[in-house]
Amino acid sequence: MTAQNELRLLPWVGPEGKPCYLNTDDPDGFMSRLADHIESVQLGMASELLEQATEVLGDEAANVEELSLLAAQLAGALRDVLRVATSRGHGHAAGLGAATESGL
Repeated sequence: MTAQNELRLLPWVGPEGKPCYLNTDDPDGFMSRLADHIESVQLGMASELLEQATEVLGDEAANVEELSLLAAQLAGALRDVLRVATSRGHGHAAGLGAATESGL
């Protein structure tokens, strides 16, 4: 997934919330496959959350607590999706990278 000598942004953060990077040229290595799997899970969860959000937003009886929880979950999913996009874009999504590191 990464070119030789290029760091890969991993789909998780380290202690203190700082980004983690992988330095490898082996896309079939354990850490690369783990990162691929976690990215896939994150994208799947974001897709499911989008469906739930559509339902909640269409429900006139939704209360403030439900909407607040939905907003928090959507913000987390968006952060994950932007991190995946940045990682897969190999730096081509520079503007997205700034957004993912803003602490949303």
